[in-house]
Amino acid sequence: MSLDDLRKRVDETDAQIVRLIAERIKIAEQIGEEKRKQGKQIGDNERERRVLENVRGIAKKEKINPEDVEDVYRQIMTITRGVQGLTVAFQGERGAYSEGASLQFFGHAISLKPCEYLEDTFRAVEQGEAQYGVVPIENSLEGSISRVYDLLLDSSLQVCGETEYRVSHCLIANPGVKLEAIKRVYSHPQALGQTQAYLRHMKFEAIPSYDTAGSVKMIKEKSITDGAAIASARAAEIYGMDILAREIEDTPNNFTRFFVLGQHDAAPTGNDKTSIVFSVKHKPGALYELLKELASRKLNLTKIESRPTRQKPWEYNFYLDFEGHREDIVPHEALEHVKDFAIFLKVLGSYPKAR
Repeated sequence: MSLDDLRKRVDETDAQIVRLIAERIKIAEQIGEEKRKQGKQIGDNERERRVLENVRGIAKKEKINPEDVEDVYRQIMTITRGVQGLTVAFQGERGAYSEGASLQFFGHAISLKPCEYLEDTFRAVEQGEAQYGVVPIENSLEGSISRVYDLLLDSSLQVCGETEYRVSHCLIANPGVKLEAIKRVYSHPQALGQTQAYLRHMKFEAIPSYDTAGSVKMIKEKSITDGAAIASARAAEIYGMDILAREIEDTPNNFTRFFVLGQHDAAPTGNDKTSIVFSVKHKPGALYELLKELASRKLNLTKIESRPTRQKPWEYNFYLDFEGHREDIVPHEALEHVKDFAIFLKVLGSYPKAR
């Protein structure tokens, strides 16, 4: 068979694949309508787990890489979630990095619910206004977002996913405003912290604001001509603003890790993480004894963070991430033994590692 004939077969096969994806989307729309009639939640982690198990099994039989097929199907499932009527809450205005992380994780077919404060994001999911929430948990330059840890402690929501989002900051101003006219720069404290070198070099006054994209919206609404905002290129596009400088972050390795929140955590995939929060007795070796239970079972810790308990001065809760799912045999056994050393223990959720 000639090369042209083979390419023709590829084109025909691609057409069949696209038609089948379109058919799958139509079925997903019908499923979404039926779920709404029955008052059922749109997201179904257990069903998604079974679908992925099934396609991995088919891939093995067809002698193709199951992980490659799973990646493709995760993208297809992202699209079908959106057409079923999935709503995702995030903190900030349209164009915020949290919105970008939401779209990166769920795809562009979802409905988005901007929330003014992190507390509002949690509340939107808790009260059923959104099926999921996306919140920043830590930045590779500035460290952890402590307010999110405090909210996780008090909330019934579970961490059911994570995504790592590349943050690239732009200096944004009203149309026609020149760089030499800028004296003040507005943005979220994290964004200001991530662009300190640039701000010092330009001798700009840094003014904290509640949100990156919200700062763009504010300087537009107030017609500020001697000030700019630090936010995403997407925010400049949404609000019709000019970008005066791009990639002004102190280092290109600027990533923010986001948690995806839902009513339930995710089913095991074989490539998972678990997040917990705990406290131990205020005595020598207490933390060591607890961590030894994880180390002795060769569970890899990926993060540990301490936060004040807010109940007694100088006593702390510890937030910890480790590799593995709480339903897996070894992590489950470890968590059962950890209870013997912890005054308090809460599993925040198990979820697939960010890809």
